[in-house]
Amino acid sequence: MMLIPCPWCGPRNETEFHYGGQADVAYPAEPSAESDVDWARFLFYRANPRGAFTERWNHQAGCRRWFTITRDTRTNEILHDDRAVTR
Repeated sequence: MMLIPCPWCGPRNETEFHYGGQADVAYPAEPSAESDVDWARFLFYRANPRGAFTERWNHQAGCRRWFTITRDTRTNEILHDDRAVTR
């Protein structure tokens, strides 16, 4: 079990959350100018590091808000919860 620190509700079980993927993936400035290969890379390719990784989570069974945390992918330890970065 992993406890995820919701900035609004406090630490909760991971089953209450929906994983949103890698954080800080920039949308292309000119999407229509992207090649099919570049567009596919934007849509489907994400980093898969061993160690610190910044990711988006949604507290689906709670406040339903999105937030960003940095998690160690080896241990699932939350290294940083960025309470200022929300959507």
